[in-house]
Amino acid sequence: MSIPATRLPRRFLRRPGRTLAEITTVLVAAAVAFPLYWMVLTAFKPRGQIQSSDPRPWTSTPTLENFRQVFTADDFGRYFLNSVVVATAVVLLSLLVSFLAAVALTRFRFRGRTVLLVMILIAQMVPVEALTIPLFFLMRSVGSAVPQFGLNHLGSLVLVHLAFSLPFAIWMLRGFVAAVPEELEEAATLDGAGRVRFTWQVLFPLVAPGLVAMSVLSFIHAWNDFLFAKTFIISATQNQTLPLAILTFFKPTGNDWGAIMAGSTLMTIPVLVFFVLVQRHLISGIAGAVKG
Repeated sequence: MSIPATRLPRRFLRRPGRTLAEITTVLVAAAVAFPLYWMVLTAFKPRGQIQSSDPRPWTSTPTLENFRQVFTADDFGRYFLNSVVVATAVVLLSLLVSFLAAVALTRFRFRGRTVLLVMILIAQMVPVEALTIPLFFLMRSVGSAVPQFGLNHLGSLVLVHLAFSLPFAIWMLRGFVAAVPEELEEAATLDGAGRVRFTWQVLFPLVAPGLVAMSVLSFIHAWNDFLFAKTFIISATQNQTLPLAILTFFKPTGNDWGAIMAGSTLMTIPVLVFFVLVQRHLISGIAGAVKG
């Protein structure tokens, strides 16, 4: 006995366009996730199966030998700590500076404000590769005055990543700050709260979703960086970061793909954990940035 279409639940009465969109979304997600799956799979494959003439998307004999090789590499723990220090410093400084700058650009009226906003927008359009060589000479000059922020020091990486993170962070947070009505500040002033107290106890929690979204992007950019780490950390191997540590498994006699994929998997884990912890705030933050 057939059931009339008008009596079917709504979930069965989907329009063809929506079904096509869902199928497309699944296919795109699968295409994006496949390289990640292959990386993790290769990390657990024995060496004989990695470069096999008959590659298979599974392995019947998983092994931890590739991870063991990565952990026993020289100074791997130090490289990991260096990446944590750089990424954490960039995130914290970006949060503080971008929030205060966004408040200043939104709540205050001063001469040159529009020009400054345009300069921030233009700074996001400059390709990173075009500034690498000028930044190298700049960091060398800075190192002669302040060695901790010169070449072969982690401070140089923090400064460079901070410079590239701030323009986008300020522009994004500006929308969140502007979305907070000025009447709320006036009400807080009537209750006896000064500008500083209002900024940190009222405004800061309201723009927290935007701060979370910005922190994730800053963390990923600093954590996965290879170009600047390779350019500025020249001879001080003790200050190298994880991307440079993985480079040691590329050898003239042959690349150790098992160790390379194992190291890449270990590099991906902190990013995934950080993303999962702030996922809900990240989605609302990005939505708020688009709306603002």
